[in-house]
Amino acid sequence: MVNLGNDWDNILADEFEKEYYKELRRFLVNEYRTRTIYPNMNDIFNALKFTSFENTKAVILGQDPYHGEHQAHGLCFSVLRGIEPPPSLKNIYKELESDVGFIPPMHGELTHWAKQGVLMLNAVLTVRAHQANSHKGCGWEKFTDRVIAELNNKKTPVVFLLWGANARQKARVITNPIHVKLETVHPSPLSAYNGFFGCRHFSKCNEILEKSGQTPIDWQLPE
Repeated sequence: MVNLGNDWDNILADEFEKEYYKELRRFLVNEYRTRTIYPNMNDIFNALKFTSFENTKAVILGQDPYHGEHQAHGLCFSVLRGIEPPPSLKNIYKELESDVGFIPPMHGELTHWAKQGVLMLNAVLTVRAHQANSHKGCGWEKFTDRVIAELNNKKTPVVFLLWGANARQKARVITNPIHVKLETVHPSPLSAYNGFFGCRHFSKCNEILEKSGQTPIDWQLPE
């Protein structure tokens, strides 16, 4: 039984009972038993545990978890302290630096953002070691569509930061005109120079939040 420890439990209760999710769960039980899967089983839903529905005011949507050892811990783009920030995260730091005067820390842990109301969600929540997108199409997309659909119903504006093709596919679920979609390419080294650098999504996000009477995000990460 999944226990998120906040309002997501009631909101998503029926989703966990759907047949596709039960199939996904059976698949995952076997995957974790027979292969190396990231993140740790207890960290799969950390994005929802760290950021309640009520507190969500921005969403950063990633693709699937990092597939290297000790990297993924349930928040998109984030790695635990002591782990070298991956290239995509380094590029996020570069954009933050030029956009809001961010000073890059010596770590890559982004829980500071999650605790302020930034839902750090991947479109797919698990992955096989060293095999990017290996759990794509196994059911997670339906689940994360539901999460986005619920946020679409929020009465307060939410800023959706959609980076890369997988994340931008979720734009179709966001139909409520009070919300704002900021879209660009993925921050990976393969695409960052094609629009991620210079997108200024972090300052734009805060401008939108302030205009709607919400507290802006403190993007600066503590050391």
